[in-house]
Amino acid sequence: QVQVVESGGGLVQAGGSLRLSCAASGSIFSLNFMGWYRQAPGKQRELVAGISGGSYTNYADSVKGRFSISRDNTKNTVYLQMNSLKPEDTAVYYCVVEGRTPAWSRYWGQGTQVTVSS
Repeated sequence: QVQVVESGGGLVQAGGSLRLSCAASGSIFSLNFMGWYRQAPGKQRELVAGISGGSYTNYADSVKGRFSISRDNTKNTVYLQMNSLKPEDTAVYYCVVEGRTPAWSRYWGQGTQVTVSS
């Protein structure tokens, strides 16, 4: 079993910052891709940022220059630093990890709410 737990969401004013954390635990042999998706009410879930096992990163155009993803492989943890937040960043943020247990699968967290007030 693999558990994925997010933390760090909350309410912040526009222009503020938040840092999301996501830790994977359980019977994981190794981790490859780790990323963050978000889903706003009435919208489809979208990829916000991802980081590969080799630390290659990619970002949605809407967050480039404002968000930064990083990972700590010693802790099986991925972070999302969100700066200059906008009301349109309001959504439930989901962490996803690709782990080998031993088969490769993707595991999702339960989501954490981020609300940006104007």
